Amino acid sequence: MSIKGKAFIAGVYEHPERHLPDRTLPQIHADVALGALADAGLSTSDVDAYYSAGDAPGFGVLSMVDYLGLNCHYVNDTETGGSSYLVHAQHAAAAIAAGHIDVALITLAGKPRTGGDAPGGSGRAGGAPEAPFESQWGMSVPGGYALAAQRHMYEFGTTSEQLAEVKVAASTHAQHNPHAFLQDVVTVDEVLESPMISDPLHRLDCCVITDGGGAMVIVSESVANRLTRHAIPILGTGSFVKSSQSGRIDLSHTGAV
Repeated sequence: MSIKGKAFIAGVYEHPERHLPDRTLPQIHADVALGALADAGLSTSDVDAYYSAGDAPGFGVLSMVDYLGLNCHYVNDTETGGSSYLVHAQHAAAAIAAGHIDVALITLAGKPRTGGDAPGGSGRAGGAPEAPFESQWGMSVPGGYALAAQRHMYEFGTTSEQLAEVKVAASTHAQHNPHAFLQDVVTVDEVLESPMISDPLHRLDCCVITDGGGAMVIVSESVANRLTRHAIPILGTGSFVKSSQSGRIDLSHTGAV
């Protein structure tokens, strides 16, 4: 069944703050949910489906539906790590195309900066089957990415200078975002001169650790047609389960290729 032209992105919202010591996790979910609904010109009473992942507190989506005051007949808490919310968009579009729902709300929220295990930790993957065989030897999130980078260097001749261009590009865009945590443009040399975290990745190669969240509203064509703003049609989606952190794995190729 094709979803092309049957589901539309009607509203999006990114929390403007990057340090939220005075907001609870449910409050951040609520902040971004209300922001995305307002962007779409909708309200909580319009939502009939809710999606979130492991960052939803308590009993997950069940607790958040109650907290947000939603009247949903469809919930989904698919957990695929950082890609969860892309998968949620895929699932929401499919549910809309099948006629099960009309307005899907997707939320993400986190507080790793003020209260989490993000710095160098294994995060939500800490209880994964392979964790006992890796974590005790010092494997961390930066370490895993460093292994992938080393393999890419070996296989394709990639250089540290080329990897640094990723940070340079990100900082170039960040200067135009008033909510960006780091707004200063950096050079390749500055990336390479920053402290080594896990060879070949330097500190400036790594993600910053921030609080925050985001949300998206996906709607059916009938809902999109009555909104006062232009909704963006979803033309297609795809997902692939390739491997975990160990075992059947090829660090230099994604499932897309």
